Amino acid sequence: MALKSFIDVHPDSHFPIQNLPYGAFKTQPSTELPRLAVAIGDYALDLSEIAKAGLFNGPLLTGSDCFLQPTLNKFLAMGRPAWKEARKTLQKLLSSTEPTLRDDTVLRQKALLPTSKVEMVLPMEIGDYTDFFSSMHHAKNCGTIFVGPETPIPPNWFHLPIAYHGRASSIVISGTDIIRPRGQGRPTGNSPPYFGPSLKLDFELEMAAVVGPGNELGKAIDVNEAADHIFGVVLMNDWSARDVQAWEYVPLGPFLGKSFGTTISPWIVTLDALEPFACNAPKQDPSPPPYLAEKISKNYDIALEVQIKPSGQKDSSVVTRSNLKNLYWTLTQQLAHHTINGCNLRPGDLLGTGTISGPEPDSLGCLLELTWNGQKPLSLNGTARKFLEDGDEVIFTGCCKQGSGYNVGFGTCRGKVAPPRD
Repeated sequence: MALKSFIDVHPDSHFPIQNLPYGAFKTQPSTELPRLAVAIGDYALDLSEIAKAGLFNGPLLTGSDCFLQPTLNKFLAMGRPAWKEARKTLQKLLSSTEPTLRDDTVLRQKALLPTSKVEMVLPMEIGDYTDFFSSMHHAKNCGTIFVGPETPIPPNWFHLPIAYHGRASSIVISGTDIIRPRGQGRPTGNSPPYFGPSLKLDFELEMAAVVGPGNELGKAIDVNEAADHIFGVVLMNDWSARDVQAWEYVPLGPFLGKSFGTTISPWIVTLDALEPFACNAPKQDPSPPPYLAEKISKNYDIALEVQIKPSGQKDSSVVTRSNLKNLYWTLTQQLAHHTINGCNLRPGDLLGTGTISGPEPDSLGCLLELTWNGQKPLSLNGTARKFLEDGDEVIFTGCCKQGSGYNVGFGTCRGKVAPPRD
């Protein structure tokens, strides 16, 4: 019999008892510290109330103040045994057959808050943020656009997960406006470089792994143990100013074209919740070097969708349908490669996948690909777009769908483009 909650959860909900993703919220944004929660249906379960009631009573969490913190970092550092213990406890408390929370009216009213009444905030302190380039389809399309079809993917791409270090301070929670950045663009003819608001603002459909326990400086993480260092996954929009990026990226890679804003979804879906949706990763040819060779190489079957609501319109248009299973380099390979030189990861670090594009024309993960760098404008309910304009809203969703009567989803990751500031 499938696990069922005493909370009424709609069959189409992203947040059944099989999911229980973690987040942080405020009820009075200006006056209180964030509190930690898991999502169940249309409610946020306040973990501080559950902890104060003494209901985390397993051997690893008894007496711990990890759920009394304003961020998840302390809990992330405790590792997979503690995560599993918390998941087991919460699924029992929320199950339809367990009276402890179900029949305690006072505790239930304190601990279960409608998500419509709370403001979600960043759930962890992000010390460092790295963005990978792990989709072969995206790499091939970008290379074809900028280099040509003869050798679109550089030879090193098939031997290592390429990445760059991003800017953690500009990572924001879903619903935050993104201010159009200013910067330089490629000069035309003999003119000086363009300077002003980006004229090619783009979204990038990504997901990101949230690091749990880190590693000591100088000590790499084995690829076959890397999953124990990944707490869970979020949706991520790594907004990109394509004109700024194209002019600046040689020789050191992205800088101002990326660092102005990155949006993540508020709920972290754990790897334990995603495990029923694990699938084989693509075959890698050539075989990766031994430190990246996994005993079991897997991705997750997470259906991803991008909608754009043009400025001034009420309706949005679906522009992309992709899937995390399209990644060439797996989450665990990305993490292992990050540490192979001895780099020390820390709890709360964020590792972006890079744009997740598929093989089909409607599965491309950014406007750069969808419009072929502006040469083929999209029609959004009759409104043409080459790149994003002020007032446009971009909405990501992600969901694992299973035939046994429940979904495991991420909710939404959304952001609206605001005009540039002087």
